Amino acid sequence: MPHSENPENPENRENGENPESGENGENRENCERHEIAEPLGTSGTAETPGSAATADRPAGAVVRETRHVEALIIGSGLSGIGAAVKLREAGVRDLVLLEKADDLGGTWRDNTYPGCACDVPSALYSYSFAPNPEWTRAFAGQPEIRSYLRDTAAAYGITPLIRYGTEVTRAQWHPGEARWHVETGRDTYTARFLISAAGPWHEPLLPEIPGLADFPGEVFHSSRWRHDVDLTGARVAVVGSGASAVQFVPAIQPRVGRLHLFQRTAQWVLPKPDHAVPRAERRFLRSVPGAQRALRGAEYAALEALGIGFRHPALLRAVQKVGTLHLRATVKDPHLRRALTPDYTLGCKRLLLSNTYYPALTRPNVTVHATAVKAVEGRRVLGADGSRADVDTIVLGTGFHILDMPIGRRVFDADGASLDDHWKGSPDAYLGTTVSGFPNAFVLLGPHLGTGHSSAYAVLEAQLAYVAGAVRHFRAAGWTSMDVRPEVQAAFGAEVRQALPSTVYNAGGCSSYYLDVNGVNSFSWPWSTGRMRRRLARFDPEAYDALDA
Repeated sequence: MPHSENPENPENRENGENPESGENGENRENCERHEIAEPLGTSGTAETPGSAATADRPAGAVVRETRHVEALIIGSGLSGIGAAVKLREAGVRDLVLLEKADDLGGTWRDNTYPGCACDVPSALYSYSFAPNPEWTRAFAGQPEIRSYLRDTAAAYGITPLIRYGTEVTRAQWHPGEARWHVETGRDTYTARFLISAAGPWHEPLLPEIPGLADFPGEVFHSSRWRHDVDLTGARVAVVGSGASAVQFVPAIQPRVGRLHLFQRTAQWVLPKPDHAVPRAERRFLRSVPGAQRALRGAEYAALEALGIGFRHPALLRAVQKVGTLHLRATVKDPHLRRALTPDYTLGCKRLLLSNTYYPALTRPNVTVHATAVKAVEGRRVLGADGSRADVDTIVLGTGFHILDMPIGRRVFDADGASLDDHWKGSPDAYLGTTVSGFPNAFVLLGPHLGTGHSSAYAVLEAQLAYVAGAVRHFRAAGWTSMDVRPEVQAAFGAEVRQALPSTVYNAGGCSSYYLDVNGVNSFSWPWSTGRMRRRLARFDPEAYDALDA
């Protein structure tokens, strides 16, 4: 997913104002202190031992605060930051972002593998309200994207609202109070609104390969890259050939001794129209009013034109021809070319862009195993086709928990049933955003909203317009809770399922992460992002059961 150049020495987070210090009065309504019998040294807010306030407290107890806020956002990646900006514009001043890591950035914080960069044009992979004329490449690298997110959070006053090192362990709706109760490893919270911005490209998907746990060398997932592991001259097995592998394989190939790529499925890879952005062009974008907006509009229109083919797969033949010619031009060995030729329609899986992947696979120190991994025995990786490779390091480019996100096991309705319990393996949400039984809660980059051709920012900003509209209406109407009606959610799900079969996502002849454990496409939006924006532009109160104050 993320893709960018690798910062071998990841930047340290710049310290902003710490909301836990209590100096930021906008960050909470009030606090209550609760005594929790925990050993000293665990997280919490402790008072001075021996003081009057601690005289009757059990030995070893600490104080944990309950903080009351209007809106609580889980995560501080691009979704969380964008949500905070739009909620503040909607008049919500009392909000907090809970971040389990020690820095913001989400997937662009976690993914630091060599070659990591975006596969969407830079001008489009940014907030429309925070354009950046300083991108140095047409497709920005990870360090630049991460810096952009930091700068945006700081410019809009979001950084002081983030509580780092605070992982949400449970969030449950309490109807009597019409508030969410949120537990973390530190303080507890109540909130009027809960926004899940944890994102689908967050939790690494680790394959269950017999013997992998006993491998005597180094094993790591690409999104948790081990920069302390020197790959120079090493024998390396790469498991997976998706969006991340397409980027890090060319980056590590020149320095490893031997690289074995285990490819279960060949991918469609198109040339990447990437280039350095000259200073003169950046100066032009910075100084000419409307220039950056025009560039963004042109790139959006180009991707939407490509999206027509995703809804009418026969139109993708011309694009598929480009992929075939790209493969023929860069891979001369007919045996290797056959191994790298997909047997499904372009777009059925995530579309990949690279000018260096195919050339890297032709190098003398690379072997492509067109097979899944069957097992690991000692230092030997065994392919399902009988191939084998003795290696020192295994890198897993095996993707993420896209449709079985861990947050689904941590958010509960009033009766104690989780999102996962409701979904039963097939995530579902009205307009990809609200779930019946979970009042006052919003899921960002949720089910049914994924596209194979456009920017995540286009999806996110459409959702944020809906969420901001919902909050404005909620406050103006004096509501205490709003819960999407189950029949409305069911009707939307049926509408999506009726439209999907003719799209390349379902009709392209492949198995992809768009399909959940039940074989249902819970990921994809079967229409244009323009239709998505129009559909989400206006909050529809008639779709909700609401309670007045």
